[in-house]
Amino acid sequence: MIINTKKYIEEYVKIRDKSGKIIPLKLNEGQQKLYDVIRRQRKENKPVRVIVLKARQIGFSTETESIIFKETATKFNVNSAIIAHKEDATTNLFNMSKRIYDNLPEEMKPSLKASNAKELIFDDDRGTGLNSKIKCMTAGGNGVGRSDTINNLHISELAFWGNYAKETALGLFQAVPNLPNTMIIIESTANGYEYFKFLWDMAVKGESDFVPVFVGWNEMSEYKMPYTGFELTEKEKELQQLYNVTLQQLAWRRWCIKNNCGGDEEMFRQEYPINPHEAFLASGSCPFDKENIINRLQEMPKPLKVGCFVYDYDGLKITNIKWVNDRNGYIKIYKVPDSPQMTKYCIGGDTAGDGSDFYTGHVLDAKTGEQVAVLKQQFDPDEYVKQMYCLGMYYKYALIGIEANFDSFPIQELQRLGYMNQYVRERQDTYTGSLEKRFGFKTTLITRPTILSNLIEIVREHTGLINDKDTLEELLTIIRNEKGRIEAPEGGHDDQMMGLAIAYEIRSQVVFEEEPIEMRHEYSFNIERRNDVGRDYGEELQII
Repeated sequence: MIINTKKYIEEYVKIRDKSGKIIPLKLNEGQQKLYDVIRRQRKENKPVRVIVLKARQIGFSTETESIIFKETATKFNVNSAIIAHKEDATTNLFNMSKRIYDNLPEEMKPSLKASNAKELIFDDDRGTGLNSKIKCMTAGGNGVGRSDTINNLHISELAFWGNYAKETALGLFQAVPNLPNTMIIIESTANGYEYFKFLWDMAVKGESDFVPVFVGWNEMSEYKMPYTGFELTEKEKELQQLYNVTLQQLAWRRWCIKNNCGGDEEMFRQEYPINPHEAFLASGSCPFDKENIINRLQEMPKPLKVGCFVYDYDGLKITNIKWVNDRNGYIKIYKVPDSPQMTKYCIGGDTAGDGSDFYTGHVLDAKTGEQVAVLKQQFDPDEYVKQMYCLGMYYKYALIGIEANFDSFPIQELQRLGYMNQYVRERQDTYTGSLEKRFGFKTTLITRPTILSNLIEIVREHTGLINDKDTLEELLTIIRNEKGRIEAPEGGHDDQMMGLAIAYEIRSQVVFEEEPIEMRHEYSFNIERRNDVGRDYGEELQII
């Protein structure tokens, strides 16, 4: 039998095209991109693990069914499973496999032992044939795929599986052995922030074996029309600059927005994204300027260094603070502290409270408002305090304002360690009516909308001040719910948003003066620069 998969599917697989004709499958640009990823994993003798974020009508489902059909119909004892999000999609995918079989040359057809509404079994009457099968199922059924050992798995439209997405997908993953001759392909259009988005982000960050594949509309040669001499809009000029799109592609884009998307440019970006960020535009009303964020994400700076602080701690005070580079570290430095003493910084922090998994900290240049460093980690509270202490010391005894709603320990612990440059809020005593001063930032029904409105304005008017990719990507997922509250969608997070909003709010309390703020102690602050193997470059700063 033919071994080369591409030769098999392009010579023998027949599909129904957009006009309803049965034609040979010839891989387009997007399909070829996916095929190359699969082939590379095969050549490296790895299990094939791919997650595909797709736009409309590229043909990833068709290609995946064709590859799985070839792997099943030409090999012995192969068990393949195809799981769709709803019943009619399951039927369509099964019909695709059945069409491939029906249109094979007779000499290429394996014996077909069974063909029912959802299953093809390749064998013969004596039971000595391939003993391989393709089974199509619908997500949400009891124990879907759990009792099987699966060689090839196609998970279709995972973003639309709803509440059973995570549980069902994890059960299916367990059914596929981690062996080189196995394959899992997850493909879906985006649907806001849900489990598919979680798996995609893991793949993009290299935190799983899945390789992310995305194809923008600009990569498809069929998406073009004759240019009629129209004057380009600013958006179209921007697309030319960022993606090198042609005038013919822009002509098609105009036609598609007008005819396929009802004149709604935002709908076009969701249906035909040019990058993954457009694809994941949050369902619901995102209060932040999505276009500004997406444009900024195309030109984000990389951190100067990533790592964390190490230090000596005797139970009373922190000394001998050092910075250590670590590519897996949880602090990203975009700009080191400026040498002039007049440069001041502030740090806004959000604690892991109700509905929050992460402790965060955002460092701003208090004069310009530029985000110069970010901390994000699932800390124990005491370690969060120590890292914030070190971060504050590194940025010249920066003003620190930590959210005080759910846990006052970080604020109290900073004070105990001798860090007195904390944000101070005023609170009215309910008994005497006098104003009392308290450390930390309190989010209330009044302050929360205020600081978020300020952040919305900053994103709209000064997006270039925000340097952290993870922060902006989180802002894209934020929604304004039916009651008008700005929040993370179910399963999402707003830790970065709140920390950054607090940082911009406390910025007004930074004192600018020629003389540095007097501190209670003199600290020696060592910056230890290391490469990946730990070689010391050496640098020491004195902070008074």
